[in-house]
Amino acid sequence: MFRCRADGATIRVPHVWERIVGGEHATFALRADYQAHLRRAHEQLGFESLRFHGLLSDDVGVVIRQGSRREYSWYNVFRIWDSLLALGVRPFVELSFMPGDLASGHATVFSYRGNVTPPRNYRDWGRLNGALVRAAVDRYGADEVAEWHFEVWNEPNLRAFWRGSQSDYFRLYREAALAIKDVDSRFRVGGPATAKNEWLEEFIGYCDRNDVPVDFVSTHHYPTDLAGPTPLDTRAVLAATPRDVLRQQAQDARRRAGHRQLFYTEWNSSSNARDPLHDEPYAACFAVRACLDAALSVDAYSFWVFSDLFEESHLPSVPYHGGFGLLTLYGTPKPVYRAFELLRRLGEDMLAVVDGIHETMDARVFVDRAGASAMVTNFAMPGQNISSERVVLAIETDRDPASVTLTVIDEGSANAKPVWVEMGSPTYPTAAQLAELGVASELQERVLTWRRQGQAVEVEWTMQPYSVALARLAW
Repeated sequence: MFRCRADGATIRVPHVWERIVGGEHATFALRADYQAHLRRAHEQLGFESLRFHGLLSDDVGVVIRQGSRREYSWYNVFRIWDSLLALGVRPFVELSFMPGDLASGHATVFSYRGNVTPPRNYRDWGRLNGALVRAAVDRYGADEVAEWHFEVWNEPNLRAFWRGSQSDYFRLYREAALAIKDVDSRFRVGGPATAKNEWLEEFIGYCDRNDVPVDFVSTHHYPTDLAGPTPLDTRAVLAATPRDVLRQQAQDARRRAGHRQLFYTEWNSSSNARDPLHDEPYAACFAVRACLDAALSVDAYSFWVFSDLFEESHLPSVPYHGGFGLLTLYGTPKPVYRAFELLRRLGEDMLAVVDGIHETMDARVFVDRAGASAMVTNFAMPGQNISSERVVLAIETDRDPASVTLTVIDEGSANAKPVWVEMGSPTYPTAAQLAELGVASELQERVLTWRRQGQAVEVEWTMQPYSVALARLAW
């Protein structure tokens, strides 16, 4: 049983997961289907900013060599930023990767060959960043750009993304940060954008010792990070991972970041870009718990990524291939998309739940003027014990609800993948099939019968393993 008082004290839970979302590399923002997916995610899920890789990479064409002369071209950058702003989404500007004309080497990452080597001349790198920000001011105005964030590089603690040392990255950060602040001191810059919660103390210490500006501290985490350097089966790694690992890491990072804003600019239910769990109700359940856990420790919590239009290795064709996205290639919402839809329905005032300690069940109850909403999950890591559970929710109040409704995400609800499998798992669904999948993905609300037990209004229902439920009591 989960029990709380409708008039009890509340804790403020800001929707930190809506502030940023991740997307594929920069040039994908020029695709019509990508823009359509982003529009939907912004309008339905409330995402405010978009972070992506490779804005400075050669496929965007920012740095051009004309004989002995180096020139900058902002044409594609402006087209990318214009497309976001037209949708009501602000750029969260990740400053990566190294333009070939500035690079000290030829090492690259991903199919679009983002250069991951340090600059030959760090002053040239600073000049590029200063010119980029001045161009943004000229086009959009300083007041608008002051609402953006600039993050220097991506995961420099991993050799795949940075072939320099830690001190080389700190120098890279310094040159970019000083150049940005030289344009306007209001502009917000941060880092180190590391994987696995690393380098936070070292980065802050460097900035403090050298009077380098830093407005936010950023890092990434995934529950599969505990696997270490040796690749292992995702499910085997998760089976040995505590179910609250991301909450524990966020709390520790909060302590390490001190008074500065803390942004997680990547997270997901695993770091495997081809993980079948990403397409399952499991991911929805994981995301709900992760978002609500992080909200009390971090200032922004950016899911990676909003769409399966994503080609770090290649762009797949199969609709359900275990991609990171909230939406499939064809724009069908996955269960995890619907989880963010339910999260958006929550208010920000959370009541204390006095009963309900359970191995796999969790409940968070939010109250507003119009009623109370209980977000309940039945979650365990793969391979850990879990079963269907009967839920009893008791809210102490002298008001009888006008209605009680329940919305569920589980194997048979808001989950289109089984319907796709029944179709024969078509690689290229027809328009009619996509329409059917869209219907199968929709959230369905049903009415619950309630009863009064003394001072409390009680409702009950059964939850499958790896399921999410939002119970709403309207006054």
